[in-house]
Amino acid sequence: MKATARTRRANSGPKLGLSLLCLLGLLILQPALAKQDDRSQPMNFASKTVDGFNQPNTITTLTGNVVATQGTMKVTGDVAKLYLDADTQIARILVTGKMAHIEQLDDAGNLMQGDADTLDYDNVNGIAVLIGNAVVRQQGRGEFHGDKLTYNTNTALITGQAGGDGLVHGVILPKAKPGAPAATPAKPAPAPASTAPTKPATQPTGNP
Repeated sequence: MKATARTRRANSGPKLGLSLLCLLGLLILQPALAKQDDRSQPMNFASKTVDGFNQPNTITTLTGNVVATQGTMKVTGDVAKLYLDADTQIARILVTGKMAHIEQLDDAGNLMQGDADTLDYDNVNGIAVLIGNAVVRQQGRGEFHGDKLTYNTNTALITGQAGGDGLVHGVILPKAKPGAPAATPAKPAPAPASTAPTKPATQPTGNP
């Protein structure tokens, strides 16, 4: 099933809260703003089933192979709830079930991708909160892993939080030199080959 819903232009994004005592990492990348006109575009969605009202202050539930797009922004998952505000505009998208995914191009054409168990996207302020096995990747720039990652598409600010004794992990790639291929996050080195001595071949005995 496919449908198109109206969305409004985002208000200027509020600054993230200053209370960061619970955060184990505060990771700031170079500016990479999301496409500025994405949230002025219609939001299209498709899913196996839809249950809701196109009425103010209601929730529309999409189930099964959910895909929602708005400009270059794309959200996918198993179950998504679309929260409509008093003006019947989509203010929030909550994706649960199987792995939730969000992606979007910035004004330079670089792709940002985020994956987690749960995605809570503030469609007014452009803030994605990824919870559970969260990963945020920025093309040619790096990636971050944590139990909870918050990504502001307006400022490219990432805050990361780890649960229990875990840690927030990140990789920041160096700027590629002209003509050189873009760097990619390093992969673990392969295990060294066994150095155990080999038995010498036995020589035949007796007369030829």
